[in-house]
Amino acid sequence: MAGVMSPISGTKKRTCYFFDSDIGNYHYGPSHPMKPHRIRMTHSLVMNYGLYKKMEIFRAKPATRKEMAQFHTDEYVDFLSRVSPDLVDAAAESGAAGGGAGGRTGGIGREMGKFNVGDDCPVFDGLFEYCSISAGGSMEGAARLSRDKCDIAINWAGGLHHAKKAEASGFCYINDIVLGILELLRYHPRVLYVDIDVHHGDGVEEAFYTTDRVMTCSFHKYGEFFPGTGDIKDIGHGKGKNYAVNFPLRDGITDEAYKSVFEPVISQIMEWYRPSAVVLQCGGDSLSGDRLGTLNLSMRGHANCVQFIKSFGLPLLLLGGGGYTIRNVARTWAFETGLAAGQELGHEIPMNEYYEYFGPTYHLDVPQSNAEDLNTREYLEKIKTQVFENLRNTGGGGAPSVQMSAIPRTAMDEDDDLDEDERDPNQRRATHTLDARIQRDDEFSDSEDEGTGGRRDRTSHRQQNGFSKSKKATPSSTHLTSDLIPPSTRPPAPIAETVPGVPEGEDVVEMYEGPPATTSAARATTTAERGEDDAKGDDVEMAAPAPIPF
Repeated sequence: MAGVMSPISGTKKRTCYFFDSDIGNYHYGPSHPMKPHRIRMTHSLVMNYGLYKKMEIFRAKPATRKEMAQFHTDEYVDFLSRVSPDLVDAAAESGAAGGGAGGRTGGIGREMGKFNVGDDCPVFDGLFEYCSISAGGSMEGAARLSRDKCDIAINWAGGLHHAKKAEASGFCYINDIVLGILELLRYHPRVLYVDIDVHHGDGVEEAFYTTDRVMTCSFHKYGEFFPGTGDIKDIGHGKGKNYAVNFPLRDGITDEAYKSVFEPVISQIMEWYRPSAVVLQCGGDSLSGDRLGTLNLSMRGHANCVQFIKSFGLPLLLLGGGGYTIRNVARTWAFETGLAAGQELGHEIPMNEYYEYFGPTYHLDVPQSNAEDLNTREYLEKIKTQVFENLRNTGGGGAPSVQMSAIPRTAMDEDDDLDEDERDPNQRRATHTLDARIQRDDEFSDSEDEGTGGRRDRTSHRQQNGFSKSKKATPSSTHLTSDLIPPSTRPPAPIAETVPGVPEGEDVVEMYEGPPATTSAARATTTAERGEDDAKGDDVEMAAPAPIPF
Protein backbone atom coordinates (compact mmCIF):
# COMPACT_ATOMS: atom_id res chain seq x y z
CA MET A 1 0.00 0.00 0.00
CA ALA A 2 1.40 3.39 -1.00
CA GLY A 3 2.20 5.93 1.65
CA VAL A 4 2.62 3.47 4.53
CA MET A 5 4.76 4.50 7.50
CA SER A 6 6.12 2.23 10.21
CA PRO A 7 7.41 3.52 13.58
CA ILE A 8 11.10 3.11 14.35
CA SER A 9 11.94 1.71 17.75
CA GLY A 10 13.81 3.99 20.10
CA THR A 11 13.34 7.24 21.93
CA LYS A 12 10.82 9.53 20.27
CA LYS A 13 12.00 13.01 19.31
CA ARG A 14 10.00 16.21 19.16
CA THR A 15 10.44 17.34 15.57
CA CYS A 16 9.85 20.81 14.10
CA TYR A 17 9.66 21.06 10.33
CA PHE A 18 9.95 24.41 8.51
CA PHE A 19 8.44 25.00 5.09
CA ASP A 20 7.41 28.11 3.18
CA SER A 21 5.34 27.43 0.06
CA ASP A 22 6.85 30.50 -1.63
CA ILE A 23 10.28 28.81 -1.83
CA GLY A 24 9.32 26.93 -4.98
CA ASN A 25 8.40 30.13 -6.82
CA TYR A 26 12.01 31.27 -7.26
CA HIS A 27 14.03 30.30 -10.31
CA TYR A 28 17.77 30.64 -10.93
CA GLY A 29 17.28 30.36 -14.69
CA PRO A 30 16.30 27.70 -17.25
CA SER A 31 19.80 26.26 -17.67
CA HIS A 32 20.90 26.57 -14.05
CA PRO A 33 21.24 23.28 -12.12
CA MET A 34 19.91 24.70 -8.82
CA LYS A 35 16.15 24.17 -8.62
CA PRO A 36 14.39 25.49 -5.48
CA HIS A 37 11.36 23.59 -6.80
CA ARG A 38 12.86 20.43 -5.21
CA ILE A 39 11.87 21.77 -1.77
CA ARG A 40 8.22 21.78 -2.83
CA MET A 41 8.56 18.26 -4.23
CA THR A 42 10.02 17.08 -0.92
CA HIS A 43 7.19 18.72 1.00
CA SER A 44 4.59 17.04 -1.22
CA LEU A 45 6.02 13.63 -0.30
CA VAL A 46 6.19 14.57 3.38
CA MET A 47 2.52 15.57 3.41
CA ASN A 48 1.21 12.66 1.35
CA TYR A 49 3.03 10.09 3.48
CA GLY A 50 1.23 11.63 6.48
CA LEU A 51 4.33 12.85 8.30
CA TYR A 52 2.49 16.04 9.24
CA LYS A 53 0.76 13.94 11.91
CA LYS A 54 4.09 13.25 13.60
CA MET A 55 5.66 16.70 13.57
CA GLU A 56 5.00 20.36 14.20
CA ILE A 57 5.02 22.23 10.90
CA PHE A 58 5.97 25.91 10.88
CA ARG A 59 6.33 28.73 8.43
CA ALA A 60 9.19 30.81 9.79
CA LYS A 61 9.36 34.57 9.69
CA PRO A 62 11.77 35.54 6.88
CA ALA A 63 15.14 36.77 8.11
CA THR A 64 15.58 40.53 8.20
CA ARG A 65 18.52 42.55 6.92
CA LYS A 66 19.58 43.18 10.51
CA GLU A 67 19.65 39.46 11.23
CA MET A 68 21.64 38.68 8.09
CA ALA A 69 24.15 41.36 9.12
CA GLN A 70 25.05 39.31 12.19
CA PHE A 71 27.47 37.56 9.82
CA HIS A 72 27.38 39.27 6.42
CA THR A 73 28.55 42.81 5.85
CA ASP A 74 25.99 45.61 5.72
CA GLU A 75 27.19 46.60 2.25
CA TYR A 76 26.68 43.08 0.86
CA VAL A 77 23.22 42.64 2.43
CA ASP A 78 22.18 46.06 1.11
CA PHE A 79 23.30 45.06 -2.40
CA LEU A 80 21.27 41.82 -2.30
CA SER A 81 18.20 43.71 -1.07
CA ARG A 82 18.14 46.12 -4.03
CA VAL A 83 19.63 44.24 -6.99
CA SER A 84 17.13 42.95 -9.55
CA PRO A 85 17.12 41.71 -13.17
CA ASP A 86 15.57 45.00 -14.28
CA LEU A 87 18.36 46.98 -12.64
CA VAL A 88 21.00 44.75 -14.25
CA ASP A 89 19.36 45.08 -17.67
CA ALA A 90 19.13 48.85 -17.32
CA ALA A 91 22.80 49.02 -16.42
CA ALA A 92 23.71 46.87 -19.42
CA GLU A 93 21.67 49.03 -21.79
CA SER A 94 23.19 52.18 -20.35
CA GLY A 95 26.68 50.78 -20.85
CA ALA A 96 25.95 49.66 -24.40
CA ALA A 97 24.62 53.11 -25.25
CA GLY A 98 27.72 54.74 -23.80
CA GLY A 99 25.75 56.41 -21.03
CA GLY A 100 27.36 57.57 -17.83
CA ALA A 101 27.30 55.54 -14.66
CA GLY A 102 24.73 57.39 -12.64
CA GLY A 103 21.43 56.98 -10.84
CA ARG A 104 20.19 53.60 -9.61
CA THR A 105 22.05 51.70 -12.33
CA GLY A 106 25.37 53.38 -11.76
CA GLY A 107 28.09 51.02 -10.60
CA ILE A 108 25.88 47.92 -10.53
CA GLY A 109 28.32 46.00 -12.74
CA ARG A 110 31.19 46.88 -10.44
CA GLU A 111 29.20 45.74 -7.40
CA MET A 112 28.25 42.47 -9.06
CA GLY A 113 31.91 41.76 -9.70
CA LYS A 114 32.86 42.72 -6.16
CA PHE A 115 30.25 40.43 -4.61
CA ASN A 116 30.71 37.58 -7.14
CA VAL A 117 27.13 37.78 -8.40
CA GLY A 118 26.39 37.01 -12.03
CA ASP A 119 27.36 33.55 -13.33
CA ASP A 120 27.00 30.68 -10.84
CA CYS A 121 25.06 33.06 -8.59
CA PRO A 122 22.71 34.88 -10.99
CA VAL A 123 20.39 37.77 -10.25
CA PHE A 124 16.77 36.62 -10.45
CA ASP A 125 13.38 37.98 -9.43
CA GLY A 126 12.82 37.74 -5.69
CA LEU A 127 16.47 37.00 -4.89
CA PHE A 128 16.43 38.72 -1.50
CA GLU A 129 13.08 37.15 -0.49
CA TYR A 130 14.50 33.72 -1.39
CA CYS A 131 17.50 34.34 0.84
CA SER A 132 15.23 35.58 3.64
CA ILE A 133 13.11 32.42 3.59
CA SER A 134 16.17 30.15 3.62
CA ALA A 135 17.89 31.99 6.47
CA GLY A 136 14.70 32.51 8.47
CA GLY A 137 13.96 28.78 8.66
CA SER A 138 17.46 27.92 9.87
CA MET A 139 17.54 30.70 12.46
CA GLU A 140 14.09 29.85 13.80
CA GLY A 141 14.95 26.15 13.91
CA ALA A 142 18.08 26.95 15.93
CA ALA A 143 16.10 29.23 18.25
CA ARG A 144 13.51 26.55 18.99
CA LEU A 145 16.22 23.97 19.66
CA SER A 146 17.99 26.31 22.07
CA ARG A 147 14.79 27.05 23.97
CA ASP A 148 14.02 23.33 24.23
CA LYS A 149 10.87 23.59 22.11
CA CYS A 150 11.96 20.58 20.02
CA ASP A 151 14.71 17.96 19.73
CA ILE A 152 15.16 18.07 15.94
CA ALA A 153 14.50 21.02 13.61
CA ILE A 154 14.39 20.59 9.82
CA ASN A 155 14.81 23.26 7.13
CA TRP A 156 15.41 21.74 3.70
CA ALA A 157 15.47 25.25 2.19
CA GLY A 158 18.68 25.91 4.14
CA GLY A 159 22.17 24.44 3.98
CA LEU A 160 23.69 27.03 1.60
CA HIS A 161 27.21 26.49 2.85
CA HIS A 162 29.35 28.31 0.26
CA ALA A 163 28.25 31.91 0.91
CA LYS A 164 30.98 34.10 2.40
CA LYS A 165 30.84 37.15 4.62
CA ALA A 166 30.76 39.56 1.67
CA GLU A 167 30.54 37.33 -1.36
CA ALA A 168 28.16 34.90 -3.07
CA SER A 169 29.60 31.54 -4.09
CA GLY A 170 28.47 28.18 -5.44
CA PHE A 171 24.76 29.05 -5.90
CA CYS A 172 24.70 30.44 -2.33
CA TYR A 173 24.09 34.08 -1.38
CA ILE A 174 23.31 34.15 2.36
CA ASN A 175 24.93 31.57 4.64
CA ASP A 176 21.93 30.41 6.66
CA ILE A 177 24.09 27.77 8.38
CA VAL A 178 26.41 30.33 9.96
CA LEU A 179 23.41 32.38 11.07
CA GLY A 180 21.80 29.29 12.61
CA ILE A 181 25.00 28.32 14.42
CA LEU A 182 25.35 31.86 15.78
CA GLU A 183 21.84 31.49 17.19
CA LEU A 184 22.79 28.17 18.81
CA LEU A 185 25.93 29.70 20.33
CA ARG A 186 23.79 32.04 22.40
CA TYR A 187 22.76 29.03 24.49
CA HIS A 188 25.25 26.26 23.72
CA PRO A 189 28.94 26.32 24.70
CA ARG A 190 30.04 24.11 21.77
CA VAL A 191 28.40 23.34 18.43
CA LEU A 192 29.40 20.62 15.96
CA TYR A 193 28.80 21.20 12.24
CA VAL A 194 28.81 18.13 9.96
CA ASP A 195 28.64 18.41 6.16
CA ILE A 196 27.88 15.44 3.87
CA ASP A 197 27.46 17.47 0.67
CA VAL A 198 29.74 16.39 -2.20
CA HIS A 199 31.29 19.88 -2.06
CA HIS A 200 33.43 21.17 0.78
CA GLY A 201 31.57 23.35 3.28
CA ASP A 202 34.05 26.18 2.82
CA GLY A 203 31.83 29.10 3.84
CA VAL A 204 31.00 27.63 7.25
CA GLU A 205 34.56 26.48 7.90
CA GLU A 206 35.93 29.90 7.01
CA ALA A 207 33.47 31.65 9.33
CA PHE A 208 34.58 29.62 12.37
CA TYR A 209 38.19 28.92 11.38
CA THR A 210 39.66 30.77 14.35
CA THR A 211 37.35 29.69 17.17
CA ASP A 212 37.01 26.51 19.20
CA ARG A 213 33.36 27.22 19.98
CA VAL A 214 32.43 25.48 16.70
CA MET A 215 34.00 22.34 15.26
CA THR A 216 33.40 21.85 11.53
CA CYS A 217 33.61 18.41 9.90
CA SER A 218 33.22 18.02 6.15
CA PHE A 219 33.21 14.82 4.03
CA HIS A 220 33.60 15.86 0.39
CA LYS A 221 35.10 15.22 -3.03
CA TYR A 222 38.56 16.78 -3.25
CA GLY A 223 40.89 17.36 -6.20
CA GLU A 224 40.08 19.55 -9.23
CA PHE A 225 36.57 20.01 -7.91
CA PHE A 226 34.68 23.08 -6.69
CA PRO A 227 35.48 24.93 -4.44
CA GLY A 228 39.02 23.49 -4.38
CA THR A 229 39.36 23.71 -0.58
CA GLY A 230 39.07 21.11 2.17
CA ASP A 231 42.48 19.46 2.26
CA ILE A 232 43.11 17.25 5.27
CA LYS A 233 45.84 19.72 6.28
CA ASP A 234 43.26 22.50 6.71
CA ILE A 235 42.68 22.17 10.46
CA GLY A 236 41.91 25.70 11.67
CA HIS A 237 44.04 28.56 12.91
CA GLY A 238 44.90 30.18 16.22
CA LYS A 239 42.41 29.23 18.90
CA GLY A 240 40.55 27.21 16.28
CA LYS A 241 43.53 25.04 15.38
CA ASN A 242 42.51 21.35 15.14
CA TYR A 243 38.82 22.32 15.35
CA ALA A 244 38.31 22.04 11.59
CA VAL A 245 38.11 18.45 10.31
CA ASN A 246 38.26 17.68 6.59
CA PHE A 247 37.88 14.21 5.07
CA PRO A 248 38.75 14.42 1.34
CA LEU A 249 37.16 11.68 -0.79
CA ARG A 250 37.65 10.35 -4.28
CA ASP A 251 35.01 9.47 -6.88
CA GLY A 252 32.55 6.63 -6.50
CA ILE A 253 32.55 6.00 -2.74
CA THR A 254 29.93 3.42 -1.75
CA ASP A 255 27.61 3.16 1.25
CA GLU A 256 29.82 0.64 3.02
CA ALA A 257 33.01 2.64 2.53
CA TYR A 258 31.35 5.90 3.54
CA LYS A 259 29.95 4.33 6.70
CA SER A 260 33.36 2.87 7.57
CA VAL A 261 34.82 6.40 7.88
CA PHE A 262 31.81 8.52 8.81
CA GLU A 263 30.79 6.66 11.96
CA PRO A 264 34.28 6.29 13.52
CA VAL A 265 35.19 9.92 12.80
CA ILE A 266 31.93 11.30 14.21
CA SER A 267 32.17 9.01 17.25
CA GLN A 268 35.69 10.24 17.94
CA ILE A 269 34.63 13.88 17.54
CA MET A 270 31.72 13.38 19.93
CA GLU A 271 34.04 11.82 22.49
CA TRP A 272 36.75 14.46 22.22
CA TYR A 273 34.77 17.63 21.55
CA ARG A 274 31.57 16.90 23.52
CA PRO A 275 29.26 19.31 21.64
CA SER A 276 25.92 20.30 23.13
CA ALA A 277 24.21 20.79 19.73
CA VAL A 278 24.75 19.52 16.19
CA VAL A 279 24.04 21.02 12.75
CA LEU A 280 23.96 18.50 9.89
CA GLN A 281 24.05 19.72 6.28
CA CYS A 282 22.45 16.96 4.15
CA GLY A 283 23.48 17.99 0.64
CA GLY A 284 21.85 15.60 -1.84
CA ASP A 285 24.59 15.90 -4.46
CA SER A 286 26.53 13.11 -2.73
CA LEU A 287 23.82 10.70 -3.94
CA SER A 288 24.42 8.30 -6.80
CA GLY A 289 23.52 9.70 -10.20
CA ASP A 290 23.59 13.34 -9.19
CA ARG A 291 23.84 15.79 -12.06
CA LEU A 292 26.98 17.44 -10.62
CA GLY A 293 28.19 15.04 -7.92
CA THR A 294 30.63 12.15 -8.38
CA LEU A 295 29.97 10.01 -5.31
CA ASN A 296 27.86 6.83 -5.21
CA LEU A 297 25.68 6.89 -2.09
CA SER A 298 22.25 5.30 -2.09
CA MET A 299 19.31 6.91 -0.34
CA ARG A 300 19.76 4.64 2.68
CA GLY A 301 23.51 5.17 2.75
CA HIS A 302 22.95 8.93 2.84
CA ALA A 303 20.17 8.60 5.44
CA ASN A 304 22.39 6.44 7.65
CA CYS A 305 24.38 9.60 8.44
CA VAL A 306 21.21 11.29 9.70
CA GLN A 307 20.23 8.27 11.79
CA PHE A 308 23.73 7.97 13.27
CA ILE A 309 23.92 11.64 14.26
CA LYS A 310 20.41 11.41 15.70
CA SER A 311 21.44 8.45 17.88
CA PHE A 312 23.61 10.72 20.07
CA GLY A 313 20.47 12.42 21.37
CA LEU A 314 21.75 15.99 21.02
CA PRO A 315 19.69 18.93 19.74
CA LEU A 316 19.91 18.54 15.97
CA LEU A 317 19.37 21.04 13.15
CA LEU A 318 18.90 19.28 9.78
CA LEU A 319 19.49 21.42 6.69
CA GLY A 320 19.39 20.91 2.93
CA GLY A 321 22.14 21.95 0.56
CA GLY A 322 23.19 20.77 -2.88
CA GLY A 323 21.42 18.18 -4.97
CA TYR A 324 20.72 18.54 -8.67
CA THR A 325 18.86 15.39 -9.70
CA ILE A 326 15.76 16.70 -8.01
CA ARG A 327 13.66 13.52 -7.99
CA ASN A 328 16.40 11.79 -5.98
CA VAL A 329 16.85 14.74 -3.64
CA ALA A 330 13.11 14.84 -2.89
CA ARG A 331 13.05 11.09 -2.19
CA THR A 332 16.01 11.25 0.16
CA TRP A 333 15.00 14.33 2.13
CA ALA A 334 11.46 12.96 2.58
CA PHE A 335 12.91 9.67 3.86
CA GLU A 336 15.24 11.53 6.23
CA THR A 337 12.34 13.66 7.47
CA GLY A 338 10.64 10.40 8.38
CA LEU A 339 13.71 9.17 10.27
CA ALA A 340 13.82 12.42 12.24
CA ALA A 341 10.15 11.98 13.15
CA GLY A 342 10.69 8.33 14.13
CA GLN A 343 8.99 6.84 11.05
CA GLU A 344 10.29 4.70 8.20
CA LEU A 345 8.49 5.54 4.98
CA GLY A 346 7.09 2.80 2.79
CA HIS A 347 8.70 1.71 -0.47
CA GLU A 348 5.77 2.70 -2.70
CA ILE A 349 5.49 6.45 -3.28
CA PRO A 350 1.95 7.72 -2.54
CA MET A 351 -0.02 9.64 -5.14
CA ASN A 352 0.99 13.31 -5.10
CA GLU A 353 1.09 16.31 -7.42
CA TYR A 354 4.61 15.41 -8.62
CA TYR A 355 3.99 11.67 -8.95
CA GLU A 356 5.21 11.48 -12.58
CA TYR A 357 8.62 12.84 -11.56
CA PHE A 358 9.32 9.56 -9.75
CA GLY A 359 8.74 7.21 -12.70
CA PRO A 360 9.26 4.67 -14.01
CA THR A 361 9.60 2.78 -10.72
CA TYR A 362 7.60 5.14 -8.45
CA HIS A 363 9.62 3.77 -5.54
CA LEU A 364 11.15 5.64 -2.64
CA ASP A 365 14.67 4.53 -3.40
CA VAL A 366 17.91 5.86 -4.87
CA PRO A 367 20.07 2.82 -5.67
CA GLN A 368 23.83 2.76 -6.06
CA SER A 369 25.31 2.45 -9.53
CA ASN A 370 28.11 0.17 -10.70
CA ALA A 371 30.60 3.07 -10.83
CA GLU A 372 34.16 2.26 -9.79
CA ASP A 373 35.08 3.22 -6.22
CA LEU A 374 38.44 4.99 -6.32
CA ASN A 375 38.61 5.16 -2.52
CA THR A 376 40.81 2.22 -1.61
CA ARG A 377 40.74 0.77 1.90
CA GLU A 378 44.35 1.89 2.41
CA TYR A 379 43.53 5.47 1.38
CA LEU A 380 40.53 5.74 3.69
CA GLU A 381 42.44 4.27 6.64
CA LYS A 382 45.31 6.67 6.07
CA ILE A 383 43.00 9.70 6.07
CA LYS A 384 41.09 8.41 9.10
CA THR A 385 44.31 7.91 11.05
CA GLN A 386 45.42 11.46 10.28
CA VAL A 387 42.04 12.86 11.38
CA PHE A 388 42.30 10.99 14.69
CA GLU A 389 45.80 12.35 15.20
CA ASN A 390 44.57 15.91 14.62
CA LEU A 391 41.78 15.37 17.17
CA ARG A 392 44.27 14.16 19.77
CA ASN A 393 46.22 17.38 19.25
CA THR A 394 43.29 19.50 20.45
CA GLY A 395 44.61 19.07 24.00
CA GLY A 396 42.74 18.84 27.27
CA GLY A 397 40.37 16.22 25.91
CA GLY A 398 39.39 18.48 23.04
CA ALA A 399 36.44 20.20 24.70
CA PRO A 400 37.18 23.85 25.57
CA SER A 401 35.60 25.30 28.68
CA VAL A 402 33.45 28.39 28.21
CA GLN A 403 32.36 31.18 30.53
CA MET A 404 28.60 31.30 30.64
CA SER A 405 25.97 33.78 31.81
CA ALA A 406 22.20 33.94 32.01
CA ILE A 407 19.95 34.71 29.04
CA PRO A 408 16.94 37.02 29.41
CA ARG A 409 13.66 35.30 28.72
CA THR A 410 11.53 36.32 25.78
CA ALA A 411 7.80 36.67 25.40
CA MET A 412 7.80 33.40 23.49
CA ASP A 413 9.51 31.57 26.35
CA GLU A 414 7.08 32.87 28.94
CA ASP A 415 4.01 31.98 26.91
CA ASP A 416 5.11 28.45 26.07
CA ASP A 417 6.16 27.68 29.65
CA LEU A 418 2.74 28.57 31.05
CA ASP A 419 1.18 25.50 32.62
CA GLU A 420 -2.16 24.38 31.18
CA ASP A 421 -3.83 24.62 34.60
CA GLU A 422 -2.71 28.24 34.95
CA ARG A 423 -4.40 29.45 31.77
CA ASP A 424 -7.54 31.53 32.14
CA PRO A 425 -10.44 29.31 30.92
CA ASN A 426 -12.32 32.42 29.80
CA GLN A 427 -9.46 33.58 27.61
CA ARG A 428 -9.41 32.53 23.97
CA ARG A 429 -6.72 29.97 23.14
CA ALA A 430 -3.88 31.23 20.95
CA THR A 431 -3.70 29.85 17.42
CA HIS A 432 -0.14 28.62 17.88
CA THR A 433 -1.24 26.52 20.86
CA LEU A 434 -3.94 24.75 18.86
CA ASP A 435 -1.60 24.20 15.91
CA ALA A 436 1.04 22.54 18.09
CA ARG A 437 -1.03 19.38 18.65
CA ILE A 438 0.38 16.22 17.10
CA GLN A 439 -1.41 12.98 16.46
CA ARG A 440 0.06 10.31 18.71
CA ASP A 441 0.47 6.63 17.86
CA ASP A 442 -1.46 5.81 21.06
CA GLU A 443 -3.93 8.66 20.72
CA PHE A 444 -6.78 6.83 22.45
CA SER A 445 -4.73 5.54 25.38
CA ASP A 446 -3.50 7.35 28.47
CA SER A 447 -1.15 10.22 27.66
CA GLU A 448 2.53 9.64 28.30
CA ASP A 449 2.87 13.32 29.09
CA GLU A 450 1.12 12.93 32.44
CA GLY A 451 3.24 12.39 35.51
CA THR A 452 7.02 12.48 35.43
CA GLY A 453 9.31 12.17 32.45
CA GLY A 454 6.99 13.85 29.96
CA ARG A 455 7.25 17.15 28.15
CA ARG A 456 6.34 19.21 31.18
CA ASP A 457 9.21 17.75 33.15
CA ARG A 458 11.80 18.01 30.39
CA THR A 459 14.85 19.95 31.49
CA SER A 460 16.05 22.90 29.48
CA HIS A 461 19.53 23.34 28.06
CA ARG A 462 20.27 25.60 31.01
CA GLN A 463 20.40 22.53 33.26
CA GLN A 464 21.79 20.20 30.62
CA ASN A 465 24.88 22.38 30.34
CA GLY A 466 25.80 21.52 33.91
CA PHE A 467 24.73 24.66 35.76
CA SER A 468 22.90 24.26 39.05
CA LYS A 469 20.31 26.69 40.39
CA SER A 470 22.75 28.48 42.61
CA LYS A 471 23.60 32.06 41.76
CA LYS A 472 27.34 31.44 41.69
CA ALA A 473 29.03 28.98 39.39
CA THR A 474 32.69 28.06 39.18
CA PRO A 475 34.37 30.26 36.58
CA SER A 476 35.76 28.30 33.68
CA SER A 477 39.42 28.41 32.83
CA THR A 478 39.07 29.67 29.27
CA HIS A 479 37.23 32.70 27.96
CA LEU A 480 36.87 32.28 24.20
CA THR A 481 36.68 35.05 21.67
CA SER A 482 36.56 35.10 17.89
CA ASP A 483 37.55 37.37 15.04
CA LEU A 484 34.13 36.85 13.50
CA ILE A 485 32.69 39.99 15.11
CA PRO A 486 34.44 43.16 16.31
CA PRO A 487 35.84 43.07 19.88
CA SER A 488 33.58 45.95 20.93
CA THR A 489 30.48 43.89 20.23
CA ARG A 490 31.54 40.51 21.58
CA PRO A 491 28.98 39.41 24.15
CA PRO A 492 29.37 36.62 26.69
CA ALA A 493 28.60 33.00 26.03
CA PRO A 494 25.24 32.65 27.78
CA ILE A 495 23.42 29.96 29.68
CA ALA A 496 19.93 30.75 30.92
CA GLU A 497 19.37 30.01 34.58
CA THR A 498 16.79 30.44 37.29
CA VAL A 499 18.28 32.04 40.40
CA PRO A 500 16.79 31.80 43.90
CA GLY A 501 15.54 35.16 45.10
CA VAL A 502 15.28 36.63 41.62
CA PRO A 503 11.84 36.72 39.95
CA GLU A 504 11.64 34.45 36.93
CA GLY A 505 12.08 36.36 33.69
CA GLU A 506 14.59 38.90 35.01
CA ASP A 507 18.13 39.03 33.65
CA VAL A 508 20.97 37.51 35.63
CA VAL A 509 24.48 37.90 34.27
CA GLU A 510 27.46 36.38 36.02
CA MET A 511 31.19 35.99 35.31
CA TYR A 512 31.43 38.53 32.51
CA GLU A 513 33.50 41.66 32.61
CA GLY A 514 33.51 42.65 28.96
CA PRO A 515 31.75 45.62 27.36
CA PRO A 516 28.00 45.61 26.68
CA ALA A 517 26.93 44.20 23.36
CA THR A 518 24.21 44.88 20.87
CA THR A 519 21.32 42.45 20.61
CA SER A 520 20.12 40.62 17.55
CA ALA A 521 16.57 40.82 16.28
CA ALA A 522 14.13 38.36 17.82
CA ARG A 523 13.00 35.33 15.90
CA ALA A 524 9.24 35.08 15.52
CA THR A 525 7.33 32.16 14.04
CA THR A 526 3.99 31.66 12.40
CA THR A 527 2.50 28.19 12.31
CA ALA A 528 1.08 26.52 9.21
CA GLU A 529 -2.24 24.75 9.50
CA ARG A 530 -2.20 20.98 9.02
CA GLY A 531 -2.25 20.31 5.31
CA GLU A 532 -2.34 24.02 4.39
CA ASP A 533 1.25 24.93 3.70
CA ASP A 534 0.76 28.57 2.88
CA ALA A 535 -1.66 29.51 5.66
CA LYS A 536 -0.18 32.01 8.11
CA GLY A 537 -1.09 32.81 11.65
CA ASP A 538 -0.46 36.07 13.41
CA ASP A 539 3.15 37.02 14.01
CA VAL A 540 4.32 36.55 17.57
CA GLU A 541 5.75 39.69 19.11
CA MET A 542 8.92 38.95 21.00
CA ALA A 543 11.37 40.82 23.14
CA ALA A 544 14.93 41.19 21.87
CA PRO A 545 17.00 38.08 22.75
CA ALA A 546 20.44 37.98 24.20
CA PRO A 547 23.44 38.77 21.99
CA ILE A 548 25.59 36.19 20.27
CA PRO A 549 28.48 34.95 22.42
CA PHE A 550 32.11 34.56 21.53
